Amino acid sequence: MSRLSLTFGCWNYDRTRALMDGTVVPDGIDLNYLNMPVEETFFRMLRHKEFDVAELSLSSYSVSMHNPARPFIAIPAFPSRFFRHSCIYVHAGSGIRTPQDLIGKRIGNPEYQMTAPVWIRGILSDHYGVPVDSVTYLTGGEEEPGRSEKIKLDLPPNIRVESIGPDKTLSQMLHDGEIDALYTARMPSSFLRGDGRVKRLFENYEPIERDYYRSTGIFPIMHTIAMRRDVYEAHRWIAQSLMKALTAAQKRSYEDLYETAALKTMLPWLTSHVEQVRREMGEDFWPYGFEKNEATLRTFLRYHFEQGLSKRLLEPRELFAPEALEAFKI
Repeated sequence: MSRLSLTFGCWNYDRTRALMDGTVVPDGIDLNYLNMPVEETFFRMLRHKEFDVAELSLSSYSVSMHNPARPFIAIPAFPSRFFRHSCIYVHAGSGIRTPQDLIGKRIGNPEYQMTAPVWIRGILSDHYGVPVDSVTYLTGGEEEPGRSEKIKLDLPPNIRVESIGPDKTLSQMLHDGEIDALYTARMPSSFLRGDGRVKRLFENYEPIERDYYRSTGIFPIMHTIAMRRDVYEAHRWIAQSLMKALTAAQKRSYEDLYETAALKTMLPWLTSHVEQVRREMGEDFWPYGFEKNEATLRTFLRYHFEQGLSKRLLEPRELFAPEALEAFKI
């Protein structure tokens, strides 16, 4: 019997590398792994549905759930997670010293619906008293002019979002003081210059992020894996097959991180770091599956709704193919 050929758009992660190099093969599937940076994958999947399966922004996917066609359906595997306190950048002359100083300011977001800013805005609102509608958001390219929202948005009137000029970039605007702060996923080049004009709001971010995890139990999810709905409807078995394969590939990465015969990652104290993370977050510190992630997903979906991106409050279970929510037991 012939195997089903599927294209898979995803970046080159340690937790998916076994799928890319063929070490792990999904049951019944010939997987054509297309290694691309996330911005390219998201753009091509959301605009043109070019791939059968793809890594997808959790926020963009959640926005798509309100499209009557519901063009995608996800499985609860999460190739990207990130604590985002470190990703709030401020202009040194803006007068922003504390989170509350952001109120009333002009804040750049490459796209309002990006997952990283959704988490940042939600955390600032929940934990620091910075209401989502207390600032003005400016959207556009971080490093290249001309970026627009990948998905058309219909936001409530209390959310103020403006586009920057067609020849402007948020990174340079932040450096020049044309915006006061930037919520983003990628570290801006104006920060990397190191001239002191752009800095992090939370400069000592690691203990802050650790305290956030201790108090909430949340390791923020950035991306999920989404199938084109027409492909899934024609071959519903692929949801479980892909979930099994992604979990197997991730297991190899867990093992590689704790291999001491020779370090597989260029971090001198990798073993100590893994042991520290395990003490803090448990053995399965990057969990896949629905049950272990339900509370995190519920918080994210609340933020999505509160920020005007969801027309109603979604339930976490709605996001995923039912075949990927459970597995057989012996």
